[in-house]
Amino acid sequence: MLTYLGTALPRFTSPAARLLALQCALRADALGRVRLPAGLLRGMRLRANGELWLELAHAGWLELPDFRALPLQLRLLDAAVLDQAPGRRARCRAAHWALRPAPLALPAAAPALRLAALVLATHSPTEAEHSPDMDVLARLCGHSPQQTRELLDRLVTTGTLSAWQHNRVTDEVFWQLPQSQT
Repeated sequence: MLTYLGTALPRFTSPAARLLALQCALRADALGRVRLPAGLLRGMRLRANGELWLELAHAGWLELPDFRALPLQLRLLDAAVLDQAPGRRARCRAAHWALRPAPLALPAAAPALRLAALVLATHSPTEAEHSPDMDVLARLCGHSPQQTRELLDRLVTTGTLSAWQHNRVTDEVFWQLPQSQT
């Protein structure tokens, strides 16, 4: 779903709006209707941020919800999002996992860091080193390659990663999880 959203949403879409879009896409029913509990949005620190909703509405991706109604209800305008595999039950489990992506779950962190950790977690099989391209990583994180480098540095600073490296010849990014997380 991250890959799909990386191409479906405009490149300028912020990381916080991408996290919100991910939750909406994973929680949508077969008709594109989404119900988001207030607690979920508060926990993600996205409820009061109207700019994110406007960003996604301006991109033609969803209808603006009635912010007075709880739970928040909206409709996705991008019909292709509903065709994405896997099915609804697996998407619901993925929506819960996306809130705390093991092995790179971050406690309360900025949306940009949380999205970067989520992207890395989706590319983290059991081996210690991984190698997606920097351009792919940057697109999925909703940033430029330079900003993505800074995010990776911050993930090392927070202890979420023990190290990372960018091979400029192959454009691959390698990272290592701290020993306690492997």
